[in-house]
Amino acid sequence: MSEDSNESTINQPAGSQLQDMNFDAPFQALIVKMSKDMSFIGIIAVIMGALDCITIIGAAIGIPVIFAGIRLRESAEAFRNYALNRDTYFLHHAIERQERYFFIWKVLAIVGICLAALYIIFIIIFAVVAGTTFLKMAQ
Repeated sequence: MSEDSNESTINQPAGSQLQDMNFDAPFQALIVKMSKDMSFIGIIAVIMGALDCITIIGAAIGIPVIFAGIRLRESAEAFRNYALNRDTYFLHHAIERQERYFFIWKVLAIVGICLAALYIIFIIIFAVVAGTTFLKMAQ
């Protein structure tokens, strides 16, 4: 490969690389299949979030899960539109919505880890207090 061809690909604007991408039928079929799977998972997330919202405490988790499911379905629709139209606007929209989906799940994961750590600390404190109380009563 010559040095000139490397310079031409490096100096191209980012948008032109996406539009010049070889878009064959298997790749298009892969995007459509992936978007169907994303839609299915999005529907499941909305249903699970709605079930979580049955209790007041569960609503704290359920509402973000519902929003995450909606964002994933929006991303799936945009990926499907991108596969059919080859318009980079739809690709941008799909990735943006998918980023929101993953951000919501990242926040939920961090909150879950913090709550699990607090729960473990509570159990350790309870075990220590119960153990010392039991030892005092045994004497």
